[in-house]
Amino acid sequence: MMRSIVAFATDADGDWTARLDCGHNQHVRHNPPFTNRPWVTSEEGRAGKLGQRLDCARCDAFELPGAASAYRRTDEFTADSIPAALRRDHTTKAGVWAKVVVLEGRLRYRVDATGTDVVLTPDGDPGIVVPELPHHVEPLGRVRFFVEFYRVDDG
Repeated sequence: MMRSIVAFATDADGDWTARLDCGHNQHVRHNPPFTNRPWVTSEEGRAGKLGQRLDCARCDAFELPGAASAYRRTDEFTADSIPAALRRDHTTKAGVWAKVVVLEGRLRYRVDATGTDVVLTPDGDPGIVVPELPHHVEPLGRVRFFVEFYRVDDG
């Protein structure tokens, strides 16, 4: 998924990384370089690339950023109480991640744009919701679940 560069920093090895608006970091310069990006070595060059979009493989893999922290959780929903908005495509805001956690039963989690169609259960992994990516859920019989929201603090 294409994400915008919001900042730059060096990692523990001194290699340049781009901080993306999704909260992931992506290497943009190694020593020796894997990809020739001479603009990375100057402050002016990096400043000129702010806002440029890079393909984020970690978003493609539905990987919650390691620096993400939970800040809100919904009430528990059942097949009878699930809001209609969750049953049709909807998105989270920019920078907002979520986990769909099933406590009982089974819940189908679909992301049509990526072909993702999984059945979430209490024994399995939660459904990871990527910022701004349309998705929806469908109860498969009796179910009880909640959604927990995450964000990555700046810095």
